[in-house]
Amino acid sequence: MPRRPRSGSRSRSDSGAAFRSQPHNRAKGSEAERRGVAWLRRQGYRVLAVNVTNRGGEIDVVAVDGDTLCFIEIKARASDRFGPAVLAVDATKRRKLARAASAYLAGRPWEGPCRFDVLGMDLVDGAFEYTLLRDAFLAE
Repeated sequence: MPRRPRSGSRSRSDSGAAFRSQPHNRAKGSEAERRGVAWLRRQGYRVLAVNVTNRGGEIDVVAVDGDTLCFIEIKARASDRFGPAVLAVDATKRRKLARAASAYLAGRPWEGPCRFDVLGMDLVDGAFEYTLLRDAFLAE
């Protein structure tokens, strides 16, 4: 798969206790997405939509960064047992996200650039460590 240069950034956050205390994975995912959206806003993203579902699939966050429309996948992990959270966005997930983004754009004209970002949230010593990969992949 051809890759374009990407930029990444890392930072730490408050306690991940609320994430760990959730009763099941769906609730943990909702908590992680809520925290991820708040973190993205603090980084300057203008969030347009959260949990967009269409015939192509689901997009966790649609946001604008500068003049670029961003389709953002958020992944969170409570441990490093299976590696960092950003690695959970595999080829299958990238294809699904690209299809969902295409369907999203079909109904909303956008004249500027678009990109796919991945926000990984890893619990490290009781706090989330955020890893943002801007322009993480190209649509396949």
